[in-house]
Amino acid sequence: MKHNAVAELPSAGRSINALPKSSKSALLIIFVTLVLFTVTPVLYPSLNYPLYLFQSSFSSNYPKTYEIPQQQEKDHIHASDQSENVCDLFSGEWVRNPDAPYYTNMTCSAIHEHQNCMKYGRPDTDFMKWKWKPYGCELPVFDPSQFLEIVRGKTLAFVGDSVARNHMQSLICLLSRVEYPIDVSYTRDDKFKRWKYTTYNFTIASFWAPYLIKSDESGTSPKFSVATNVYLDEFNEKWTSQINGFDYLIISSGHWFVSRPAVFYENHQIVGCHNCHLQNVTHLKFYGYRKALRTAFKAINSLENFKGITFLRSFAPSYFENGWWNNGGTCNRTKPFRRNETALVGDNLEIYMIQMEEVRAAEKEGRKEGKKYRVLDMTLAMLMRPDGHPDKYWHWARANVTFHDCLHWCLPGPIDTWNDFLLQMLKMETR
Repeated sequence: MKHNAVAELPSAGRSINALPKSSKSALLIIFVTLVLFTVTPVLYPSLNYPLYLFQSSFSSNYPKTYEIPQQQEKDHIHASDQSENVCDLFSGEWVRNPDAPYYTNMTCSAIHEHQNCMKYGRPDTDFMKWKWKPYGCELPVFDPSQFLEIVRGKTLAFVGDSVARNHMQSLICLLSRVEYPIDVSYTRDDKFKRWKYTTYNFTIASFWAPYLIKSDESGTSPKFSVATNVYLDEFNEKWTSQINGFDYLIISSGHWFVSRPAVFYENHQIVGCHNCHLQNVTHLKFYGYRKALRTAFKAINSLENFKGITFLRSFAPSYFENGWWNNGGTCNRTKPFRRNETALVGDNLEIYMIQMEEVRAAEKEGRKEGKKYRVLDMTLAMLMRPDGHPDKYWHWARANVTFHDCLHWCLPGPIDTWNDFLLQMLKMETR
C-alpha cells in the first residue's frame, strides 16, 4: 500500500557521541539497514511493480534492482484513491462476500459455453463468494446503475484474446440486472461484435486481436501445432481503424505469446520464432511480445482523432498443477490463496514486467499528443485465485475432451471483480 509518509526511526540523539568508535560504526550500519528496509517498501510501489509479487530471485533477463523514479516523474496510470492517505486499489486480499454472485447462468445468456461452469456440473459454489479488499480502503462492489450513468452516451471497446472476451461477457452479465443490450454488429463474425444499451446510448464492442498486431491465424490448428505468422512492426487495422470514436479502450494480451508457436517478422523478414521448431531460426521467447505491445501502443498514439482513455488490463496468469494444459494439468482448488502463499515468477513475471515497462513508455510518448493511459492491474488479484478456472467443467463429462481449462474464468466468478476495479477507475476519471 502507498503512504504519504515514511515510518519514523528512533533518534539516538547525544548517546551516539558517548559511545566508542566501533559502537558508533555498528550503530551507523544498523541505522542505514533500517532505513533501507523501511523506505524501500514505501518508495518501491512508485515503480508500480508490487514488491510482494516477486520472489527474491528474479529472472536472469531482468536486472536484480530497479532505479527508483523521482517523485515528480511518478506516472499517472495506476489507480489510487486520491485522498490524504493514498491507497493502492490493487494491493490487498480476497475476503468473504456472502451476497455474491449477482447473476447466474440462468439469468445471463451472454456466458460463453466454455465458462459456464455451473451448467457443466461444477459442484462447489464458494469460489463465487469473495470480493477484493484493498489495504487501507474499500473497493465497492459493482453497481450496474451507477456504471451505466457514468458511461451514458459513450463507447467502450475490448481488444485482445478470449480472456478479453471473458471480461466483456462478465460486464454484460453484471449490467443485465438493469438492461440487456441489443446486437448492433456490423458483421456476423463473432470475433467482432457490438452491443448497444439503448436506454443509455452506450455501446460495447469487441475486437479479436490475440497478438494485438497483424498476424496470420489462418493456419492455426486446434492442437496449436501450426505456427502463426506475426508481423511485429505492422498494425492490426481490424481494430486500429475502428477505435477513433471510442471513449474507452481496454486492451490485453499475453497468453498466445507463451502458449502457441509463432514466427516473427520485421520488415517482411523472419527475425525469429517461438516454439516453431524451424531450422536456422532464432528462438525468441519474449522479444515478440515486447515488440507487439510497442507496436500496438504506437498505433494508438498515431491516431490523431482518438481522444479516449486506453486501459491496459495486466496479465491474468493461468494456473495449472501437475502438468500443463496438454499433459494432464488441472486446477481443482476451491478457495483463494492468501498473499503469502504465492508469488509471481517465471513467464508470468516476465510478461507483467514487459507490460509495465511498455505502457509507461507509451504513456510518456502519448502524453505529448494528449493521449491517456491507465493500468487495470489485475495480476496480483488473479494470481491469488486458482479456484476460479473452469478446470474440467467447461464441457459435458461424456464429451471426448482430454484437457482442463485453467486459463479462462468461470462466470459468475472472480473475473467479475475486474469490473469492480473498472467502475472505480471510471469514477476517478470523472472527479
